[in-house]
Amino acid sequence: MDMDEHVKLVPIANVGRIMKQILPPTAKISKEAKETIQECASEFISFVTGEASDKCHKENRRTVNGDDVCWAFSSLGFDNYAEAMLRYLYKLREFERQRANQTKGSNDEDTDEAASESENQEITTT
Repeated sequence: MDMDEHVKLVPIANVGRIMKQILPPTAKISKEAKETIQECASEFISFVTGEASDKCHKENRRTVNGDDVCWAFSSLGFDNYAEAMLRYLYKLREFERQRANQTKGSNDEDTDEAASESENQEITTT
């Protein structure tokens, strides 16, 4: 394996960590098994990402987004993955919206408090 191939692989430590989560605590994982899964996972990610990237290129877009990845899963025949990813993507976006609203709400409160303090200072000094 040359250096360019090695750079494109999912980190082996992450692969081992994921594999350990699935296996019984007493199970051992050989280096060869980790490397095999690493290569397969990396190839799968490249395959799906390439399909999503091709779609974006045809649509004259430069950024691949979550919807593109879900489309690629479906296009490649991984409908179960596409459905699960769409559900996850929806939940993620909803969570991010709620978090943004909470942050915006606290910023509005800070602004209101600052404005209120400013009004109070003007009232007391006049």
